[in-house]
Amino acid sequence: MEYRQLGRTDLNVSALCLGSMTWGEQNDQAEGFAQIERAKAAGINFIDTAEMYPVPPRPETYSATEQIIGNWFSQRGDRADWILASKVAGPGNGISHIRDGQLKHNRQHIVAALDASLKRLQTDWIDLYQLHWPERSTNFFGKLGYQHLPQDHFTPLEETLEVLDEQVKAGKIRHVGLSNETPWGTMKFLQLAESRGWPRAVSIQNPYNLLNRSFEVGLAEIAIREQCGLLAYSPLAFGMLSGKYENGARPENGRLTLFNRFSRYSNPQTVAACSRYVALAREHGLAPAQMALAFVTQQPFVTSNIIGATSLAQLDSNLASASLKLGDELLAAIDAIHQDQPNPAP
Repeated sequence: MEYRQLGRTDLNVSALCLGSMTWGEQNDQAEGFAQIERAKAAGINFIDTAEMYPVPPRPETYSATEQIIGNWFSQRGDRADWILASKVAGPGNGISHIRDGQLKHNRQHIVAALDASLKRLQTDWIDLYQLHWPERSTNFFGKLGYQHLPQDHFTPLEETLEVLDEQVKAGKIRHVGLSNETPWGTMKFLQLAESRGWPRAVSIQNPYNLLNRSFEVGLAEIAIREQCGLLAYSPLAFGMLSGKYENGARPENGRLTLFNRFSRYSNPQTVAACSRYVALAREHGLAPAQMALAFVTQQPFVTSNIIGATSLAQLDSNLASASLKLGDELLAAIDAIHQDQPNPAP
């Protein structure tokens, strides 16, 4: 396993990060534990979760994922072996069951969210605490273009960062990260940190995969020049790029089979482009999922690639992608498809 520096910190994270958002919904605790064990044996030292997990978010399962990870730490006693990342939820996204449903990135909500996460995770500190998505109205979660809302009232970024600074000083979190953020938001947070001596964002967790390379447009340069690398989520576009949904197939336990909230992966352009990437991988004798993951992991602006699995067989395949390096000829063929059908699933 390769390890990469997290921002400008003294932490080195594995190039693959273990995602957890199915634990407590599609996977039970025993399966979550088996995944953690398998990932650790493969050299992964980085685990990503969030207060709102599992997905899709609903009151009955709220916070189950963090509880499962906390139970692992409690039973195994290996908390110090892991770089642990979690997130505070933002407003909207169909969530009315977290705190009062009117979520904000202000002092009250961040402190409440963090203290509850620490308790569930059965730990004294979180290594990387991320703002799950912006409080302000902007283009994320499938929106490619920005539409300005003049009446958009949101917590000043200064207040958000100042509260996070207090949590770092209190020892509850080590570093701060962004997620589902835009170039403006990222640069604004970095500029405030620099001018006010507050914690500098060390990473940005956004979607990035063969069907959605929008990160390359405004954020890739920032990630490299500012050493605020991408933690790529959805590298397989919810399993689409594994090929398991080809020709209209709907495997029994597939996320797109079980949940209809993820429509961005079912539009005709996405389906057509996906088929071309799957066919390309097979022409080169590669498992489509491994080609798709290797493409993400080897990008120069990526710090870590967040893999998610519902079975150990899927996890093993994902882990094997770490040793795969795509050659120039294959990368050129990938780019040709991308030129033809750019970002069908933002």
